[in-house]
Amino acid sequence: MDQFDKMLTKWQPGALSLFRFITGLLLLQYGIAKILKFPVLPYFAKIPPLITTAGTLELVLGALLMIGLFTRISAFILSGEMAFAYFMGHMFKATMEKGDPPVFLPLLNNGTAAILFCFACLYLATAGGGPYSIDEMRKK
Repeated sequence: MDQFDKMLTKWQPGALSLFRFITGLLLLQYGIAKILKFPVLPYFAKIPPLITTAGTLELVLGALLMIGLFTRISAFILSGEMAFAYFMGHMFKATMEKGDPPVFLPLLNNGTAAILFCFACLYLATAGGGPYSIDEMRKK
């Protein structure tokens, strides 16, 4: 197993950059759908101001994550936004609309992606953007 770990070690920096890019791309798509209305989704047709703010963060900070500019702060803000999205938009959604109790299980409240994005961004906030990022080019 030690030799396998050594073999994969050389790919870790590049994998971190790829992970940052894909995470930013996936968040950017939500921002584009919410703010620019593409693709046209009924769920994002008429969104409240709080979702508009979330979409703006996802659009701008997702793009910054993709290129690796201000990676740590962008990822930290997005991590907080995703935690907020899980609690307000998923766990307590039924409570706010009908007075039902909170739905804690992500499988039942459709909050799996929000939790995954939260921890992915938290990881990027601590690890940085990897060697293939504008942040790294600015250091040189």
